[in-house]
Amino acid sequence: MRLIFLSNNFQLPALTIAQLYRARWQVELFFRWIKQHLRIRTFYGTSGNAVKTQVWVAITVYVLVAILKRQLGLDRSLHEILQILSITIFEKTPISLAFSQYNDRILELDPCIQLDLFNL
Repeated sequence: MRLIFLSNNFQLPALTIAQLYRARWQVELFFRWIKQHLRIRTFYGTSGNAVKTQVWVAITVYVLVAILKRQLGLDRSLHEILQILSITIFEKTPISLAFSQYNDRILELDPCIQLDLFNL
């Protein structure tokens, strides 16, 4: 397979341009992963340090929940675990008990909770 990269910088060699494209693609993949896995809706600060701090905090929470999932042997997705933790955040309940409490409730919820306008 032959790839063609376009650039208006004629002073750099072609290999350097290709490496820059590869580095840019890695950055794009990283930000796609952040959008898909971390729940950062808005940035609370606009400085570089504020954005970095918020991203690092979100990554730390993600890793801690992944460790929790592995240590407790939970079959739930990380998204479901985060939802359960957000519900029980102010309760004094052991973590393992919190997940066993919500087993039945989460499975019994109707996926379509929206009202149907045409079958009233």
